[in-house]
Amino acid sequence: MTGHPPGPLWTGRATNRVQWVLAAAGAAALALGIELAVDSPWSSGIVPLLMSVIGCLAVGVLILYGTLAFVEVTVTIDAEALEVRCGHIGLPRRRVPLAEVVSAEYVAHVTPHQWGGWGHRWRPDKGTAIIVRRGEGLALHLGDGKLFTVTVDDAENAVRIIRAHLRALAG
Repeated sequence: MTGHPPGPLWTGRATNRVQWVLAAAGAAALALGIELAVDSPWSSGIVPLLMSVIGCLAVGVLILYGTLAFVEVTVTIDAEALEVRCGHIGLPRRRVPLAEVVSAEYVAHVTPHQWGGWGHRWRPDKGTAIIVRRGEGLALHLGDGKLFTVTVDDAENAVRIIRAHLRALAG
């Protein structure tokens, strides 16, 4: 789309504060693993201690990453693509070139249950989604027949911008 200044045409966010509770559980598991490794009075052998330490550390890291990555999502639309960045460090990230979008629709009520939970989801009958909370979102129908859905505030305006871009490409 020519004639547009560089930079975002639209930016939206969605957050899920409940994920912080899960992150605290992950931090607690990580702390327990460290405590067991550093100050363990166990005399029953190294194997049970090692299994406990590794288990707590692994569970803690997985829960922390899985929750902190999906505490928030930032969606940016520029003249070339829609980009989704998750969490505070922006990972995972998904970039969808607007040239691959056939249509966009506003979805008034997306739930984690529809997609099998929070996070980056894939369902063979639906496509892929990034779900950080229940509520409004947008769905992109892609040229390869796949669907990409993301929960984001102000999704209706994002859909308007994408549709205007698609009309400009067609015209």
